[in-house]
Amino acid sequence: MVSTSVVPVLITTFLASAVEAIEMVTIVVGVGATRGWRSTIIGTLSGFGVLAVVIAVLGVALQRIPIGPLRLVVGALLLVFGLQWYRKGITRVAARGFAGIGGQDPEEAEVWKGEGMDWTAWFLAFKGVVLEGLEVAFIVVAFGAGANQMGAAIVGGVGAVVIVGGIGLSLHQTVRRIPRSFLQLIVGTLLTTFGTFWSLEGLGVDWPGSDLAIVGLLVVYALSAAGYISLERNRIGGLKAAA
Repeated sequence: MVSTSVVPVLITTFLASAVEAIEMVTIVVGVGATRGWRSTIIGTLSGFGVLAVVIAVLGVALQRIPIGPLRLVVGALLLVFGLQWYRKGITRVAARGFAGIGGQDPEEAEVWKGEGMDWTAWFLAFKGVVLEGLEVAFIVVAFGAGANQMGAAIVGGVGAVVIVGGIGLSLHQTVRRIPRSFLQLIVGTLLTTFGTFWSLEGLGVDWPGSDLAIVGLLVVYALSAAGYISLERNRIGGLKAAA
């Protein structure tokens, strides 16, 4: 007979872990579709490898790791990359609209063309997986140890990552059909949103609504991008009229 505490722990851990898994998959799919999949997949697997070692070595002691400084560092790095792509996405969408469908735009220098490793894609995927994976591990340990149901918590956490990851994998072909310029703007907006949330959270900011604040930040950056695109198009139109 299944203990009455197993099902609540399983469901709660699954739902809480699914939130973190969605953030992880969003970063990985966005970077893979924008920069290329080979280095992104290697970075993802490297991140899971590091997670496996950390979890195996530390186990329940994960609760003692200060997650705040890690969020600050990772969030700041995401902001650096995200704001660059955000700015370039706004500029390119304003100038060329939906140019570069299928990665055929010769001006899209961000798409990796070299034979070696694209370390930018690797790094973004790696740190996204490590940070969100640690968040999932903390959730599993907190709920599992607190209710003395580690087995159910592990099943819930791993199940969330596998299911959300499977959904993301099934959608990657659809993501690749998005016009390149617009995709760069989307990924830049997402990275900037997560970077803002994590870096300020690492500084001790308590966001209203917790993870729901990510949606609010996403709306703010999306509306800002739309406003800047409109201004840039008006500027370009004015220059053409003057010429």
